[in-house]
Amino acid sequence: MASIFLASLLLSQAAPVLAASSEVVIPQEVRALPGALDNRPFLHSNSPELINTGGILLSTFPESGKASPEAHLNYSLTGEFYVFAHHVTRRWSRRGNRSLYQGVLLHNPTSKPVEVKVLQAASYLSSAHAPFVPLAAQIKDPTGKVFSGPGSRIAGVILRDQSQPGWSSGVVVPPRESYMLVNRAIPPSNSRTTWIRLRSNGPLYVASMAKHGKANYSGPSLATWKLLLAKGELIRPRDKVPSPLDFKGQKFIYGRVAGVSKGGEWRGTLTDSSRSDVLKVPKSGKGFSYVINSLHRGTLGTQQIQSAPMLARYGDTAYLSNGNYGLKYDLDLPLHNSTKRSKTVTIALQTPIKEDRLTRKGLRFLKSPAGPPCFRGTIKLSFPDGQSSRSISRPQYFHLVQRCGEQGKPLATLSIAPKATQHVKVELIYPPDSVPPQVLTVRSL
Repeated sequence: MASIFLASLLLSQAAPVLAASSEVVIPQEVRALPGALDNRPFLHSNSPELINTGGILLSTFPESGKASPEAHLNYSLTGEFYVFAHHVTRRWSRRGNRSLYQGVLLHNPTSKPVEVKVLQAASYLSSAHAPFVPLAAQIKDPTGKVFSGPGSRIAGVILRDQSQPGWSSGVVVPPRESYMLVNRAIPPSNSRTTWIRLRSNGPLYVASMAKHGKANYSGPSLATWKLLLAKGELIRPRDKVPSPLDFKGQKFIYGRVAGVSKGGEWRGTLTDSSRSDVLKVPKSGKGFSYVINSLHRGTLGTQQIQSAPMLARYGDTAYLSNGNYGLKYDLDLPLHNSTKRSKTVTIALQTPIKEDRLTRKGLRFLKSPAGPPCFRGTIKLSFPDGQSSRSISRPQYFHLVQRCGEQGKPLATLSIAPKATQHVKVELIYPPDSVPPQVLTVRSL
């Protein structure tokens, strides 16, 4: 299954060994990405990714009164926060042929009702809702009908500020009571990806769990899930234990994410410096790139790690939110032509070979990228409609499929008048089942 392969590629990465003749080196400047993550908590239930037994995947509940204290992180949430879950099942035996149900439980520990608004939500299966299908490298997708895999579909839906039909707009959780936010099946040999943005007016504890159940019914009861939370253990087998961040060896184990990270959106304005309010376009024939979703040992020479820090985690899971799955990038580019001649400028998303230092003084790509996609999701661009430098057109959406080492095609080609500034906005939900880093490249023709 594609999702297993891609997650494994991110889980454990060593520097690729490639013949120089297979590479294309683009000598250009690579810049750290301006802006920063916000402070909203983001729950990640992604370890273990492959599950075939019931148990606890992630619990922010207190340890007291629980049969397995080590399964609970004791971290309450309030205000706006996110829930992301991605898990896979395999058909190992007759017992494995039963559906596993994933449950996400909310609990109000206070003496007052807590109102929870569901701002956006989607949950898709790889078989029934979003099968992995081969797609062209770049497709215009104005209606959101282009996707491959549940991570790709979720990224497109959420980026359009939509929700999957059928979700409640909110619920009131009574004092010291619980509510099942998710209670959905993952049939054998399947994967389910879930993304939810919530806002509560009081503290909540959240748990992600799995339990076997009969097919074609509404899922285990609330009482059954509460019993599992109190008496259950962390699901095993566990994923590979991550390498410490100061590990000096060649094969670095990133690990998968299970816990609460800090930040649901990276917002930034790309300018020449903190003292400038414009981004001067490159000289003719030149370009520069901004790193997107850089990670430990994969900063492309910028020394910037964008992976969200963990506020709470299990000791055998990732130290950082490697991959930033489900995180939104919202970037403004005030492109300025400082010359006396018109400039033609292109904007592209690219997937260079992962490096921490640019060993060959430029981004490395492959002449013939092969293997599974390393980026598979939707990009949203808004730029001038031609009447005014600040007049933003209707957004354009592109679905991209890029393999590691792929240069990609331009998403937009703009003509910028002399001494003029044109504003471009680039947005994306980093799609699950992708492998960072990528770059956003601006080039003058």
